[in-house]
Amino acid sequence: MFVVIVEFTLHPGHAAAFRERVMQQARDSLDLEADCVVFDVCIDPERDDFVLLYEVYGDEAAFEAHLASTHFADFNATVAPWISDRKLLSYRRLRADEEDP
Repeated sequence: MFVVIVEFTLHPGHAAAFRERVMQQARDSLDLEADCVVFDVCIDPERDDFVLLYEVYGDEAAFEAHLASTHFADFNATVAPWISDRKLLSYRRLRADEEDP
């Protein structure tokens, strides 16, 4: 499994619109992408300007397909002006019931 964490810092005044749009992106990704296993939107109750995404895909190719999707392009075009900083981290998920390849 391929795990992606994205941290967004938003420009002031855009938190509500960003949250609404990112929740739609989460639903679209889960509904339209067979290999999108998890798409969680996490907020910090102390900071309106910070949103964290936790996404799990079947593999890295599935994440690349996500980035190439129309719904991602639409999301990115809409929210880009609202974002002051974006940080993307990726990981390979290890499970206790599987051997480490």
